Amino acid sequence: MPQTPPRHRTPAKAFIVLGLCLALLGGVGAWLLLGGENAEPCNGLAGDERVQKSVGTAAHPGTSCTALAEAMVKASAGDAAGRHTQAQAQALKDVLVSLGSGDPAKLTLDPALRVPLATALADYAPDLHAMLGGIGITDFLAKAAPQAPPWQSDGTHHLTVLTDTLRGVVRALAQEPEAYALLRIAETRTTAQRLAAIPSDATDHALTVPPTESARALGVLDGIADAVTHGKDEGRARAWRTAVLDTLLKGQDSPKGDQDPRAARLTAAWLQNLHNASDAERFDRLRGQAVDMTRTWAQEQKMDEQTRQGLLAQTERSGLSAYREIKP
Repeated sequence: MPQTPPRHRTPAKAFIVLGLCLALLGGVGAWLLLGGENAEPCNGLAGDERVQKSVGTAAHPGTSCTALAEAMVKASAGDAAGRHTQAQAQALKDVLVSLGSGDPAKLTLDPALRVPLATALADYAPDLHAMLGGIGITDFLAKAAPQAPPWQSDGTHHLTVLTDTLRGVVRALAQEPEAYALLRIAETRTTAQRLAAIPSDATDHALTVPPTESARALGVLDGIADAVTHGKDEGRARAWRTAVLDTLLKGQDSPKGDQDPRAARLTAAWLQNLHNASDAERFDRLRGQAVDMTRTWAQEQKMDEQTRQGLLAQTERSGLSAYREIKP
């Protein structure tokens, strides 16, 4: 009898190798798509020992990013007067340090983290202002190292992290326009508070530091806005800007917290000017925010023309310098 030709069988090992190759390719593809920094759910925060220690039992492998974000905000939030305990400030610092442990400039945040993290940072608005502004912050610079604990002054514990870490985290969370707007309105109110606190007879540094420091903080945020929209098509960039403006203008109806009446007036005046601008001009008005708020304050002070013009020029230069540090 003629022999039946032998069947060609694919060895089992070949299927195993093929499967492993496909899995590897899929993993690499996902890594490239999502970014190496964000390969783990919730940026790996749930498994970070520092975060587990400071945030509490909600931080454990397997927890949802939404639940972890809520726990993070709760663990770091201060009281109604804006004071924070050491444990609260440490909780947020541990989160920021963990997120900045890689290359902060390449950080991609899990979307579920963006608004909660902005909410947590906004609760530390004076510290955020000092770190973004970067003028006269000796205490912040000396205690920004990851191992340095939060430090106390004026009845509260302060948050401070390395500049690259903070800027990288803010840039990453700003992908969500609502998150960016939360930090922008927090800085607006802090700027108003700093301007309103300048004594009427102030001169030299007592007069110039508050507006120029505010201009730097706002200039960094301006640069981050450009960095976030850089490379997007015009439609997506316009949608991001519109969402930011809509959230900012809703701030007119938000509680003013413990702002004194003078600061509240400065905040309201600037938001009203933003509202009154045309749609085409409105986002560009953000770039001039520090100068606009300083001008309004100087007019209320009935400052002489020469002093006012000199102060406005310094404020503009300070903001532009900070903007150029960030702008892509």
